[in-house]
Amino acid sequence: MNVLFVVCDGMADRPVRELGRRTPLQAAKTPNMDRVAELGITGLVDPVAPGVPPGSDVANMALLGYDPYEHYSGRGAFEALGAGLDLGPGDVAFRCNFATVDERGVVLDRRAGRISTEHARVLAEALQEAAEELRAELGVEITFVSTVQHRGVLVLRGEELSRAISDTDPGEAGRPLRRCEPLDGTPQARRTAELVNAISERFREVLARHPLNERLKVPANAILLRGAGTLPHAKTLQELYGIRGACISAVALIKGVARMAGLELLDVPGATGSYDTDLDAKFSHALGALEGGADLVFLHIKATDIASHDHAVERKVSFIERIDGALGRAVELLDLEDETYLLITADHTTSLRTGKHEGDPVPLALAGPEVRRDGVRAFDEVSCARGGLCRLRGIDIMPVLMNLLGKMKKLGA
Repeated sequence: MNVLFVVCDGMADRPVRELGRRTPLQAAKTPNMDRVAELGITGLVDPVAPGVPPGSDVANMALLGYDPYEHYSGRGAFEALGAGLDLGPGDVAFRCNFATVDERGVVLDRRAGRISTEHARVLAEALQEAAEELRAELGVEITFVSTVQHRGVLVLRGEELSRAISDTDPGEAGRPLRRCEPLDGTPQARRTAELVNAISERFREVLARHPLNERLKVPANAILLRGAGTLPHAKTLQELYGIRGACISAVALIKGVARMAGLELLDVPGATGSYDTDLDAKFSHALGALEGGADLVFLHIKATDIASHDHAVERKVSFIERIDGALGRAVELLDLEDETYLLITADHTTSLRTGKHEGDPVPLALAGPEVRRDGVRAFDEVSCARGGLCRLRGIDIMPVLMNLLGKMKKLGA
């Protein structure tokens, strides 16, 4: 038997005024998600703990069974792993944004007008050339790559580095760039902060004179760094449970979490990580991986989260309905009676009103060969609260799945 584990990023929400005090899941037409709930068992999940708003990194770590309080070592490391970079034990990695700043260094747009991936790659090549020049000057190896749209990754490799440093990202527009500061009194933290400030200044100089920025309506003339991280130490799912798994996601961060877990990353043409992603292609590749012998496929869908960050109420509802349609077409090809377990959930609640991750629990539905049906007939935050799984932590989900697959060892004699 095997598992298709579907995670819709930020799909859970709070009641929305424009939807008559319903959540987007309650407002959307989701006959296929509802069918999964009806065929299976449901519940609510606190990705980390009740009331704790999780980042996407720690939330997805938890869903894969890793306690973030034990294993989390900074978001930058996952971004780097997801971008295909290999990290050594002493490397420090950063999550980056191309941004727009004025002549005083005040951030005007933290995403540089959501610069296209193609334009970002052109600028990233120029920054990597500057990084090579800085290597001899600063005594550290510097790697900068762009990933999707405005996002990128910076990795520092050398001796005496530390992740105990502050971000240069002010967190919102209208505020000046921050200087990187050490967060403890160690010489490693002081040195790393000095390196980050020197690199940030050189990168601004390169971007300011790049000809592409002269043509862009919203120039990408600065790099924001945050989430300094080091390589996490954790066993893979293969080592823990003896399973072979795969991940489908267009988001570097999620790919990085999956690499940590030892999942194979599957490249799906048309998977963009945005509203235009090809959902049918993602589900088709997931089914292909299961047919090819994967025990578990972790299928991540991003745009529900983007809609909440954009405060786009109707867009979130309509995208949920698009997911439901693709899910329904996939379910027709799954054997939920004898072969496959299907789990659908969200990694966290993202509020349409605040545009932020919140600490509210998310719904979960699990259907498959030997699942005890609980009588719940709808998939949403309120209906699933009546389910037989009751209320779980994110790290409880993987043991539940592995128990159904017969991969859990008995505790005790």
